[in-house]
Amino acid sequence: MAASRIVIENCAIATVDANDTEYASGYVVVADNLIESVGAGSAPTGLENVVRRVDGTGHLLTPGLVNTHHHFYQWITRGLATDHNLFNWLVALYPTWARIDESMARAAAQGSLAMMARGGVTTAMDHHYVYPRGSGDLSGAIIGAASETGVRFTLARGSMDRGESDGGLPPDFAVESLDDALAATEATVDRYHDDSFDAMTQIAVAPCSPFSVSTELMRQGAELARRKGVRLHTHGSETVEEEQFCKELFGMGPTDYFESTGWLGSDVWMAHCVHMNDSDIAAFARTGTGVAHCPSSNARLGAGIARVTDMLKAGVPVGLGVDGTASNESGELHTELRNALLVNRLGAHREAALTARQALRLGTHGGAQVLGRAGQIGSIEAGKLADLVLWKLDTLAHSSIADPVVALILGAAAPVTLSLVGGRTVVEDNHLTTVDEDAVARSTRTEARRLARITAAG
Repeated sequence: MAASRIVIENCAIATVDANDTEYASGYVVVADNLIESVGAGSAPTGLENVVRRVDGTGHLLTPGLVNTHHHFYQWITRGLATDHNLFNWLVALYPTWARIDESMARAAAQGSLAMMARGGVTTAMDHHYVYPRGSGDLSGAIIGAASETGVRFTLARGSMDRGESDGGLPPDFAVESLDDALAATEATVDRYHDDSFDAMTQIAVAPCSPFSVSTELMRQGAELARRKGVRLHTHGSETVEEEQFCKELFGMGPTDYFESTGWLGSDVWMAHCVHMNDSDIAAFARTGTGVAHCPSSNARLGAGIARVTDMLKAGVPVGLGVDGTASNESGELHTELRNALLVNRLGAHREAALTARQALRLGTHGGAQVLGRAGQIGSIEAGKLADLVLWKLDTLAHSSIADPVVALILGAAAPVTLSLVGGRTVVEDNHLTTVDEDAVARSTRTEARRLARITAAG
């Protein structure tokens, strides 16, 4: 059967390939779910079975954005504990989060995914680690929401087994036992993980953080992931307090602790990594351990400025993360492109920290590297999956910025004229085509109010 083709032409293109190839005016041909060709000028003539032609005049075409760290459930607890550092923020919010159920998790996932997708995200991930007893099938609800939205998705099946009675921060009824956490994680991998080239759903093993899980859960979690052939994810080196906690409890800093439990490697990525010294960065580079950089959340919680420039120079894979919307209320990744550039210029390297094109690479190819999918997504190249975003740059907001990549990164949030995931339309003219945005908004409001009532009632 002949491939159905979509032709996008007359647009600026930033391919984010190994050579950062760009075209001032070019085309992309999509055949079924793959990129068939990309180049300068007009599309080839004589193409068969063209089902759609898109005139991209005034637009920039980029790879779809890749989000590498998030907590979807937090969508229904936005705007709370706005003046707290990480530990105090967790203490304030865990009693609320410990009361989420399946309906809440689905609504929160729908809200998080819709906001990201309409802002150019074509591959999302969720680090979900709160599984209160009797709360229902939370993982299934989240995966179902991702399927409905139509984006590629990695569920980092998280876990916590260190509750308040063991010196942890979460309430005891919100944590799992070691055996239950491992069994549920393995069952999630067995049921949902797809390792095919065009997979829409993948699973990672993801104990929450050093201060909410036992050393045994870290060790056995790593063994489980490698036995199953899936990736590993957790929080690392987010705050000074975390570093102190690790030294007091384990007699070593976070990176050394991770290495001692099998948690450094090319199949691992960590969220945040704000407080990394030279030897930490060298260890990540040596082992190929990736980083999910979350500049807005790091600023919101006062965690600090991650050494992204030094990580990249050392060869550490780095992508961008929205992080949970209780610490990044905007909930979309375009903000992170801009803030990654701006925040890192406040650090030691100043104006030499990041360029606009490096920021775009973090949000596309860098994210694909971190998720282990750089062979399939993250750049516009023939043979890769057709995950593409067409950004509208000919309005007042960007009218006097000549460089389209600079306009996208430093300008106001650009409308998304078209977003494709595997050649399937997910966003058209800045609106989702797969779900009803208004219905999602109503559902998330309802569930947020219900959660607030349950929490207030104790």
